[in-house]
Amino acid sequence: MKRADPSGDAALLARIAERADEATAFLRRITDEFPAVAFASSLGVEDMLLTDLIARARLPITIFTLDTGRLPEETYALMATQRQHYGLPLQVYFPEHVALEAWVGEHGVNAFYDSVEQRRQCCRLRKVEPLGRALAGQQAWITGQRAEQSVTRAGLPLREHDAVHGIAKFNPLAEWSEREVWAYVDTHHVPYNALHDRFFPSIGCAPCTRAITPGEDVRAGRWWWENAEARECGLHPGQHADASSASAPVSSPIREGKAPQ
Repeated sequence: MKRADPSGDAALLARIAERADEATAFLRRITDEFPAVAFASSLGVEDMLLTDLIARARLPITIFTLDTGRLPEETYALMATQRQHYGLPLQVYFPEHVALEAWVGEHGVNAFYDSVEQRRQCCRLRKVEPLGRALAGQQAWITGQRAEQSVTRAGLPLREHDAVHGIAKFNPLAEWSEREVWAYVDTHHVPYNALHDRFFPSIGCAPCTRAITPGEDVRAGRWWWENAEARECGLHPGQHADASSASAPVSSPIREGKAPQ
């Protein structure tokens, strides 16, 4: 993936500096309001940006990730790099093995390709249930979601109430553009998943993620065999409910050239 060098764009650098200050202040207000705060990191580029902000400000925020057992090798490599680069603990939660083994035994290891319901059940076992354990005892949680990522995330607020877990939920990067995210990452030398350089803007489990082509929705590579309105895993319930009436997805503006097919 080729990106424009942000160093010569003074206006962009000023904007991301302001954005970063605002996001850091927002994170600090969250920790002031809630003694127990957790950040759910998928180790995507947005999450690495937030990790960088948390580390720079030394904020008391627990960082965790969900290891589904089907992640790309590049994601595991980044887990190790993050620990070495920042020196921050990363709590890793795994699926409950008895339930997962039973589902695989009944439906097959790749049953998520068979139907939307089977795919969502796989996500429930590998992601949603471990998320519940990760958030147990927390008073608020933070995500790296952005509003422009897909039709399911249009209108994403900075703060919302997570009725499922009964806690506050925050999206500090909701209003950031993809260009601003990458400008921050490149300027501050934030480590990121190597798959991003191979046209994978959104990275999940290996069998459910593919590269995209220029102009596609940045989440078009996730569960690409399904309709765009269905492409959420259940970690953020309710976001696909009104997707059919949402505006068209925003394309990826900073990608140039031809992605691999």
